[in-house]
Amino acid sequence: MRGAANTLKYFLLAAALAYPLLPFRDVYVLHVLVLIMVYMVLAMGLNILPGFCGLLDLGFVGFYGIGAYTAGLLTIHYNMSFWLIVPLAVINGALFGVLLGAPTLRLVGDYFAIVTFGFSELVVLFLTNEIWLTRGPLGIPGIAPISLDVTWLATLLGINERWRYAFRGEVPYYYLAMVMVAVVFLVMRRVEDSRLGRAWLAIREDPMAAASCGVNLFAYKVIAFAVSTGIGALAGAFLARWSLFISPDMFKFWESFLVLCMVVLGGLGNIKGALVGSVILIALGEVLRVLLPKLGLPAETRFLVYGLIMVLIMRFRPGGLFTQVAESTMQSGLIKELRARLDARRTA
Repeated sequence: MRGAANTLKYFLLAAALAYPLLPFRDVYVLHVLVLIMVYMVLAMGLNILPGFCGLLDLGFVGFYGIGAYTAGLLTIHYNMSFWLIVPLAVINGALFGVLLGAPTLRLVGDYFAIVTFGFSELVVLFLTNEIWLTRGPLGIPGIAPISLDVTWLATLLGINERWRYAFRGEVPYYYLAMVMVAVVFLVMRRVEDSRLGRAWLAIREDPMAAASCGVNLFAYKVIAFAVSTGIGALAGAFLARWSLFISPDMFKFWESFLVLCMVVLGGLGNIKGALVGSVILIALGEVLRVLLPKLGLPAETRFLVYGLIMVLIMRFRPGGLFTQVAESTMQSGLIKELRARLDARRTA
């Protein structure tokens, strides 16, 4: 059974790598696939907070917008390379995450969710009203596409010229998005199995037990917020250089809700579940966008379908499609030790 699953996994990977090179590829399908991968990165980033730490974040889209506008403004005003913009956008997103998290992470439950929601609305208002910087509702058009300097290849071939490959069409962005998803996925798997990931899981399972074992709740939550928001900013930077246009309307609360739905649908704390949830909701949204007008219904009706899906999931499968919250959670020796110490305290 495991061998068959691995075979299927490798087959799907080979098909994904080969599809853009096939003669019958469709540009629209490639565009949707790139969009799915952008949301995969967002879902993996958001999954850190509610999935690993038990913190409900309703303002994740604010950091998505911060990353996008960081990339857009640096490209327009300074013509900076995408490869230099990416770390700057990630650092900027993580910095704002720390600035928001440091004074608010002592809040819990609904209070924390309300603060994060307010932050996302504040970001949208800033992007809309500060016309001198962001051009407000007009957005930022004319962002240069990603380019890759391959002068070194010309030098190896004995050609004394500067070669630069500019991304055109969906194919190069498709492969770059695949690399981005793979890197974030591998990083998240390593973090999940590290001391940091186990501390996050301990905080989610029982904060009191984690604190009694020496886990600094505040410090680990701030780190979680920084990592999560940095990943959100990474997706925003890619979006800006892929779409070549950004505006405040692209970063409203609906985006945060949509990404949260992906995380909940896949299963809180499950990295693979976040990927599957992204595929299902984005693909379903595109299918409904085409199908509903043919049925005489407005395309916005798809939002009702999203809501119905979430109601059904909460009713019949509240743990999501992948109910194994995180692969190392229940089997972790640290979690068992924390629970044992808490039980000993309660019975003492």
